[in-house]
Amino acid sequence: MDPMAEIKASFFVECSELLESLEEGLLQVQGGDTDPETVNAVFRAVHSIKGGAGAFGLDDLVHFAHRFETVLDEVRSDRLAIDADAVLLFLKSADSLSDLVAAARDETPVDEAKNTVVIAELETLMPGGGDTNETSNDADQELNFAPMTLSLDLPAIGSQVDADIGEVTDEAAATTPVWTIRFTTEKGLNQSGNEPLFLMRALAELGPVTAICDTADLPSLKVLDPSQTNLHWDLTLSADTSQTDIEEVFEFAQGLCTLAITKNTSDQSTPDTADIEALPDLPDLPALPDLPAPSVDDQAPAQPATENTPHEAPKPPAPTPTKAAPVAATVRVDLERIDRLVNLVGELVINQAMLSQSLSAQNLTSNTTISTGLDEFQQLTRDIQDSVMAIRAQPVKPLFQRMSRIVREAAHDTHKKVRLVLEGEATEIDKTVIERLADPLTHMIRNAVDHGLETPEKREQSDKDPEGTIHLRATHRSGRVVIEIQDNGAGINRERVLSIAQSKGLVPTDAVLSDAEIDNLLFMPGFSTATEISNLSGRGVGMDVVKRAIQSLGGRISIQSTPGHGSTFSISLPLTLAVLDGMVIEVSEQTMVVPLSSIVETLTLADAEIQTLDQGTQVVHIRGKFVPLLDLAVEFGYRAPNVIPEDAVVLFISAEDGEPYALVVDTIHEQRQVVIKGLADSYGYVPGVAAATILGDGKIALILDPVDLIARAGSPDTPTALSMAG
Repeated sequence: MDPMAEIKASFFVECSELLESLEEGLLQVQGGDTDPETVNAVFRAVHSIKGGAGAFGLDDLVHFAHRFETVLDEVRSDRLAIDADAVLLFLKSADSLSDLVAAARDETPVDEAKNTVVIAELETLMPGGGDTNETSNDADQELNFAPMTLSLDLPAIGSQVDADIGEVTDEAAATTPVWTIRFTTEKGLNQSGNEPLFLMRALAELGPVTAICDTADLPSLKVLDPSQTNLHWDLTLSADTSQTDIEEVFEFAQGLCTLAITKNTSDQSTPDTADIEALPDLPDLPALPDLPAPSVDDQAPAQPATENTPHEAPKPPAPTPTKAAPVAATVRVDLERIDRLVNLVGELVINQAMLSQSLSAQNLTSNTTISTGLDEFQQLTRDIQDSVMAIRAQPVKPLFQRMSRIVREAAHDTHKKVRLVLEGEATEIDKTVIERLADPLTHMIRNAVDHGLETPEKREQSDKDPEGTIHLRATHRSGRVVIEIQDNGAGINRERVLSIAQSKGLVPTDAVLSDAEIDNLLFMPGFSTATEISNLSGRGVGMDVVKRAIQSLGGRISIQSTPGHGSTFSISLPLTLAVLDGMVIEVSEQTMVVPLSSIVETLTLADAEIQTLDQGTQVVHIRGKFVPLLDLAVEFGYRAPNVIPEDAVVLFISAEDGEPYALVVDTIHEQRQVVIKGLADSYGYVPGVAAATILGDGKIALILDPVDLIARAGSPDTPTALSMAG
């Protein structure tokens, strides 16, 4: 791979992380966070993106990020107060910035008109309404700058500032190392979006900085090349840091500046700020734009009190700031390498199972050296598998944050007020599952805004808050990940849903359906409640696509809705698509695997406990409750109904609605870890079957989806022995 292309790819990966930080910070501000560091983090994210984009010549991205960070700099300098509308504009700007990053990464066209509108809206927030006109220079006038020295003090970010006298306290000033940095700008620095002031502010995060600008090499305005700054900066940094940390500050300006870094070994403190020399009399100079006043973090320390200054009582020393916890070191690894590692671990699990099977056939006692070694090998295999799965596991936070943008855009298109509440963002799930979950989750979020929530006028008529709320939450439950999309809208209009289904011929006109059955009509192909085609709905491609996508991940989806109070869509997914703990069973001499997370308990059956209802349905009486009985051999077409072996075993399964069901199997062999081998690529979706696996004896066994089997009990599309054999 081309080294430059590799560096550029790393930049875009870093952009994704910075965009996540940007979105997170803006959402915190929207939620009422008033911590100045939150705004600083937002600013740094935009500035870092701009700096990297400038290094690669991404002019559109640099231009937009520059305008965006200029407004953010006004906010963090307390020169611009923001309200709810401004935060929404910042979120909209973050979306545009994300689009520009994606366009630069994929080399696709940029929507310049959209970005121009957003930039114009940002500039209206600036003092003076975004009027950036400057007085033009008189080309006929020969102007010369006399050499001068400009100085600027930047206290360390996070230093304790005395509110009364503006004095920066630093108890360790006498022993803190002092670094001298000669920073010379080169041609192209401005075009890349790197501004010396922002670089110095980033340097000030390491410690107090004194910056002295030398303008002695500036030519006359008549021959001045705007692309060549001709400026030299002498920076003095007081910080216990390394030269590498200092160089990282100027990382995005490499090749665009010259650095000379020297560490003063002698014990010396930061030099006093030099005074600005008086300018000589000049002809009428053209008006220059006002420089933004330094923020609170940039204010120079006040001079010590003179003899004429009234005496002030001594103040106690400021507490030493608590040192932040070190950030864990990370390394980026190509996903294909992790996939290969996962496959190797899967083969290791299979080989371990084969060894166990072979030794069991030899009837070795459990206290032999070989058996003990095999037990240790089995434990080691499980530890390796858990570690590899942890590498692939990622929090759902990036996926959830993407949904914030979907909500904003859908709310804008439907003229609704919507607030998205995220819960359980730290919940981890397999990266492959996260990637394939993005599209169905996007569709469901749009549906919640478009169909679930009412307009502000209708909500007010129902004594509701005009702003609707959507909760997006993720939790771990029984070895699976459950993602819920809950809205506080009007709920499902079941009469209308049934009427539409009947008019489209999806159900008979005389059908009598339960509430749950009517809700499930939403998943039928071609079903839509939209009355007109829009960007969000009305084309007949709806929840059936979502359901198939969820099923392809080994998951399932269910609905709960209360009229007038809203609906909740629940998605249940496996933690990983690689390995699972299963119970190996036998049904009519066919070996199968049931996920252990689906089983509540196991029991042996007695004839007296089985009863048959009038419709021929069998139930089992257990603990004073009748539980529906489902014979797996009958469902797969292996034997006739109502012929249950005397020594049959029952697996109690909890369905999506929480009701228990009893699955009849012939024998339970063992509990073991099995490697998941997908069937979708070769056979498509098989009802009631989640995947397949290879057992220790080399045989192939089907991994069942018991909840799907229960939902399809008696259905003609349930897999049969013939379909399985084919």
